[in-house]
Amino acid sequence: MSSHIARPKVALPPIRLRGRQRVAIILDAAASVFAEKGVEAATMTEIAARSGTAIGSLYRFFPAKELLADALFARYAETILSGLTALADTAVALGPFGLAEALLALILSQRPDRDAAVAIAEMRDDGAALRAGLRDAIREHLEVILTVGGLAPDRAKRAAPVVLQAMKALPLLVREGIDEMATMAELRSMIGLYLQDAAVA
Repeated sequence: MSSHIARPKVALPPIRLRGRQRVAIILDAAASVFAEKGVEAATMTEIAARSGTAIGSLYRFFPAKELLADALFARYAETILSGLTALADTAVALGPFGLAEALLALILSQRPDRDAAVAIAEMRDDGAALRAGLRDAIREHLEVILTVGGLAPDRAKRAAPVVLQAMKALPLLVREGIDEMATMAELRSMIGLYLQDAAVA
């Protein structure tokens, strides 16, 4: 999938609740297929079958696979950023270890969409810029969270990319077959101790 490919102007936005629910099911199915096979090898027919959607209905909502991929990447970005925004309101109450656990739980909960988003970015000519834009937005949100959580602003700015890399390690290690709960516990301790130290430095 390339950014220079001509695309239909827009996907059909669902108006009714039933339509919105159907689109969510389609996006869930697309995430699985894209993550398993890659965007290029995935077919709309397979996505329709996995989502239990008539092929005509799928094309009515998403006239092209590129539009479906765009919508899925946008959903992932919106969900992860809104989750981080919510954490900013509770960072102080959570403390360093609670915050570490919440950050890890957030990224793990988005693993299917994240895997698909990586596949989508890899197939686009502007994929590097797309990923960089989202990475920068996540770092900015993390800076706010860490500042609210007790870090000095300059330290929060330095710590945000470090914490992000530790967060990203969780789904990667789980994908390698390493025990999810044990990995999360280790990363929770690592991030929590790091934030605890950074807050008093």
